[in-house]
Amino acid sequence: MKFLFFITSFFLFQEFAFCQNIDSLLNVLEHKMEKQKVFDKAKENQIKRVLEGSFKTNAFEEKIRVNNELFKLYQYYNFDNSLKYIEKNIELAEQLNNKILINDAKLKMSMVLVNTGRYKESIDALIEIDRNLLQKPLFENYFYVFKEGYSGLAFSTSVKSRQSKYNHLYNIYKDSLYLELKPNSDEALRLKEKEFRDSSNIGMAFKINNNRLKKVSIGTRLFSLITFERSLLYEMTGNQIKQKEYLILSAISDIQASVKDNASLGTLAKILFNEGDIDRAYRYINFSYDDAEFFNSNLRFVNIANTMPLITKAYEDKSAKQKKQLQQLVTSIGLLSIFLIFAIYSVYKQVVKVSKARNELKILNEDLKSLYDELSKVDKIKEHYIGSFLNLYSEYISKLDSYRKLVSKYVNNNQMNALLKLSKSKQLIDEELEIFNKNFDDSFLHIHPNFIESVNKLLKPENQLSSDNSSQLNTELRILALIKLGITQSSTIAKILRFSVNTIYNYRAAIKNYALDKETFESSIKNIV
Repeated sequence: MKFLFFITSFFLFQEFAFCQNIDSLLNVLEHKMEKQKVFDKAKENQIKRVLEGSFKTNAFEEKIRVNNELFKLYQYYNFDNSLKYIEKNIELAEQLNNKILINDAKLKMSMVLVNTGRYKESIDALIEIDRNLLQKPLFENYFYVFKEGYSGLAFSTSVKSRQSKYNHLYNIYKDSLYLELKPNSDEALRLKEKEFRDSSNIGMAFKINNNRLKKVSIGTRLFSLITFERSLLYEMTGNQIKQKEYLILSAISDIQASVKDNASLGTLAKILFNEGDIDRAYRYINFSYDDAEFFNSNLRFVNIANTMPLITKAYEDKSAKQKKQLQQLVTSIGLLSIFLIFAIYSVYKQVVKVSKARNELKILNEDLKSLYDELSKVDKIKEHYIGSFLNLYSEYISKLDSYRKLVSKYVNNNQMNALLKLSKSKQLIDEELEIFNKNFDDSFLHIHPNFIESVNKLLKPENQLSSDNSSQLNTELRILALIKLGITQSSTIAKILRFSVNTIYNYRAAIKNYALDKETFESSIKNIV
């Protein structure tokens, strides 16, 4: 196991050196998912540079070379475009009446067809190739496509006689392919590994996989393929933790390489769904679906279609439960609001009584002190209720976000692509958050109208805090206002203001650096009248 860990660590980027468990790897994966557009942009820039160069030549041979380069860039990125450029090469080769170039282009077309599950079409394309004019280096791909085509047909047919026929042809072309391969080539090793895997000789299959893994690096399609096949071996041994580990590594590599024709993330989603991690399973299966839709892979659509409805249904059920909880929470907030109104009325009555008593008992110093203590208690009660109300209101915003996602999925069942994009809008949350901040600022400044001035007295002259609007607080002042209300935990402040905990830590550290006295600054904030 130590050896396997060394093999894995050697080929990962530096950020993976500290990944000691599945959760850490999942965090890296989700970081890569967030950066998908960055990797895809780099791929698009590559394609753009090649396309710009294509306008500078009219020579048929040079156009064929450029189309082959574009085909290679699109091969695992977008099926329609890869097919478009290879079909252009077929037309150019036919205009040149060059049988060798025609065969080469048709062979490439058959490869992209078979890799996307279009088995019959790929074999039809191969049949059109004149094998007698096929150059020796192309026989490897020729037999590979036949092997994969008949393997796919055997797997997908329900007719036993045809399945037997296709398996027979698969074995013939597999043997022919093996004779064409160099013994230590990856395709030869892959065939050997599959033979050992199919015969349940897991030890030898792992040995070959180790050898293959040493030769590749993350961020390439070959790394993704080898780690995916390694996950199959761990699946056969029942080691689900290691299976997930290598599926995650494979998915990370696919995202970095902008490989849209992938299977790792969809397979990982199924495992997480079975483990009860509905949220991650839902995100991953939708991510896989978007890749499959972008690439236009029949094979991936079929695989995803078997699982996506189950995951979506489970996610919707969970969201419905959360909606019910949200409704209960709204009811609780309503009841709390009524209680707050009653409490404010009670406080008002008390203030009236105290005011009357103060007028009647001016001369009694002890009574004045008692009155002061009572008013202080009332103020603390008021601040307590405001803090509780703010926390509940923040929870309401979070639940509205979940409700937005739920609605998007209900609508998604009818018009998936357009309405899924619409559901990604966060306009509702932003509006609610703006209203929340305004209500908070108005309420707090109504109770503490001199708060900003009092805070600035505790800060260095060059670091005074101010707001563009005298009736509103900025982020730093809101953090200090919550501390004044007795909410001192950074995690709670982050939850209320909708920031990350690290952001709150950074704000608090920065404000303390502005203070005349860092040690007593926050306690002084709490004592502002």
